[in-house]
Amino acid sequence: MTQTQRPTATPPPVPDPAAGPRRREPSPRPKRYRLSRDRVLLLATAPGLAVLLTFHYLPLLGNVIAFQDFQPYLGILHSPWNGLANFEVLTTGDPQFVTALGNTLVIMLLQIGVVFTVPIALALLLDSLVSERWKRVVQTVLYLPHFLSWVIVVSIFNELLGGSGPLNTFLRRHDLGTVDIVGNAAVFQELITGQVLWKEAGWAMILFLAALSRIDPELYEASAVDGAGKARQLWHITLPGLRSVIVLLLILRLGDALTVGFEQILLQQQAVGVDASEVLDTYVYNHGIVMGDWGVSAAVGLVKGLVGVVLVLGANKLAHVFGEPGLYQRSPR
Repeated sequence: MTQTQRPTATPPPVPDPAAGPRRREPSPRPKRYRLSRDRVLLLATAPGLAVLLTFHYLPLLGNVIAFQDFQPYLGILHSPWNGLANFEVLTTGDPQFVTALGNTLVIMLLQIGVVFTVPIALALLLDSLVSERWKRVVQTVLYLPHFLSWVIVVSIFNELLGGSGPLNTFLRRHDLGTVDIVGNAAVFQELITGQVLWKEAGWAMILFLAALSRIDPELYEASAVDGAGKARQLWHITLPGLRSVIVLLLILRLGDALTVGFEQILLQQQAVGVDASEVLDTYVYNHGIVMGDWGVSAAVGLVKGLVGVVLVLGANKLAHVFGEPGLYQRSPR
């Protein structure tokens, strides 16, 4: 009769003297400690957070006006509800709304096609300059208009391109006639696109220059050794290096695509007329502030915001399809 053998216990591992003492994993700090440690940073961000809440998130509660027959003297709490009556302007084909929507879409396509792509070309041209001094000079000249207000920008264009401006003065002196640009409804959309391009192209160019600086120079050296010319380096190295930034900025631009320049257009609307210049933002202003049709204006503004959200989500999903992170991406489970 044999005895059952008991399993022998595994001896504890002997610490290696050469490895030194084992390091303990730091225990997570309590939230109270972290709040006390970062109190200066939290206090520094408090004013910005207060401004964001006050002027961006609290006004969202005013969207309830879109479902009311809002009367200012009654207020939001006492104005009668009218359901979806204010949204009928979107489906009944109101001529003013259709005009505003059409002008908005045309200007949006012009600004995405021109104002978004020109800074990329400017960044590529500026990056090709050899002299760093000239790069800084050109960059400064190009992005300075970003800091000008639209009142000044519109005034500059009126002075330069107006009937008594230097352009038409030069043409008259040489018996070449005149060019009707300012106040001409036929070229108003191209005019405001040119104004946005002059004002914002230099500022957007900085973002693409920063992305170009992150591309490894050794990639260009290796491609040159393999016989690649400038065109192939641009197609196979530069543009792929810019792709993530281009996709991100395009998604952000689509979220604000239906906002095509309220102040800029309002300053010039009287000169060209409502039919040529009315967009969704000025439609909301003219019907809400000027005419007092608050409910319809709130309904159009609400739908405009929802369309922007849908465009951002759709563009972000499309970016994931092409392997780009976009604005956000789901963490793997």
